Order: sequence, then structure tokens, then C-alpha cells
Amino acid sequence: MAPHISAFTLTVVTLLGGVPFAAADDASLGKDLKATIALQGMTCDQLVESKRNGDSDYTASCKDGNRYHIYVNAQGRVIVQKL
Repeated sequence: MAPHISAFTLTVVTLLGGVPFAAADDASLGKDLKATIALQGMTCDQLVESKRNGDSDYTASCKDGNRYHIYVNAQGRVIVQKL
């Protein structure tokens, strides 16, 4: 007979199992945002915080104190604005 696993246990294991993937996505997003800032000729020594505002719309904070709004405009161009 197979062991019984409660729905709660299964939910907790499933949620905790996804944590490394979320962290990997955050690291990848941070690298992408930092590269986007650099390609626009602006400085960001190290990205310390990023916030998703909407679809293709982010706010990024750098260790050096610079803050940027990164988004895609109606014409499909990536825009980086210093805040």
C-alpha cells in the first residue's frame, strides 16, 4: 500500500521546491537590466534592487545610488530613464 501524503505537505514541498528557480530568474533579470542600462550609456556598478511595475516595465536601483526606469515604449524601443 502506498504511503499517504497530505495535501498540505504536498503544497509546502511544491512551493519550497520552486524557490531556487525564482532566485535564478531574479539573478538573470538583474543581469539583463544591468546590461540594458549599460547599453544605453548609463552607469550601474551593481544592481541591488529591481521591481517589476508591469509588462516590460521595471524600476532598478544600483549600489552607487542611481535609480532607473526601464520600459518598452509604444514604438517597441527600450527606454532607460534616470530617476
